Amino acid sequence: MTDCYVDEGVYFPGGNAVNVAVNCKKNGAARVNYIGVFGDDDRADYIKECLKEEGVEILRSRKVCAHTAQPRVYLKDGDRVFGPGPRDSCQHLFAIRLVTEDMELIREFDICHTSCYSNLEYELPALSRICQVSFDFSDKRDDAYLERVCPYLAFAFFSGSDLEKERCQDLLKKAWGLGVKVAGITRGSKGAIFYDGKDFYHQGIKETEVVDTMGAGDSFIAGFLTAYGDKKPIEEALDYAAARSALTCTVRGGFGHPHKA
Repeated sequence: MTDCYVDEGVYFPGGNAVNVAVNCKKNGAARVNYIGVFGDDDRADYIKECLKEEGVEILRSRKVCAHTAQPRVYLKDGDRVFGPGPRDSCQHLFAIRLVTEDMELIREFDICHTSCYSNLEYELPALSRICQVSFDFSDKRDDAYLERVCPYLAFAFFSGSDLEKERCQDLLKKAWGLGVKVAGITRGSKGAIFYDGKDFYHQGIKETEVVDTMGAGDSFIAGFLTAYGDKKPIEEALDYAAARSALTCTVRGGFGHPHKA
């Protein structure tokens, strides 16, 4: 999708899975591929160009007859406020049905990341049989959803700046008890809390000059997955993730590439 900064008249390529893919490549992952749904407009073409420039492949992605999602972003008292874009975008109308060729490609990778925005919950059982699955829940925390998704995950990420420490720990314990290997909650300026079934890990933020917080959480996920996937200890992976998230805050958009609207 494209994040449309209305007050500035520009848009940026973005979306959770796209941001994670690009940042994993920036972090040194040997190979990254994005399987997504692209529209048939100029914005979709621009996103493809940006991914190519960043070294992210798009093998097995789909192209459909619909426009790219265009959520609007406004500046209000210095904070970003999101508003809806045009309806009936390709991201809202279509979901991917994974076929044999997709699975053969995914099998070549160590980790597959997706999210609650990708409409792939029904494919998680099959994905979990061929690679480690990472999932971003954002702020979806209801028991029924956790019970549906968690049994197939190696990594679970939540957003929880509104939650107290004890509630965060309870949520992480529940996710782990349902089958997740490592679960974590990013809490904005409060840092992050992670759990591996034995210990809780607390990671503070890295101070930096903030230009734009767009994509900071996705960058944190990418930093953790890259470092932990390279066999770094959780503490080291979290410290790296926080540093990468802080770096993203110095860049406009999820990972740059502004385009005039």
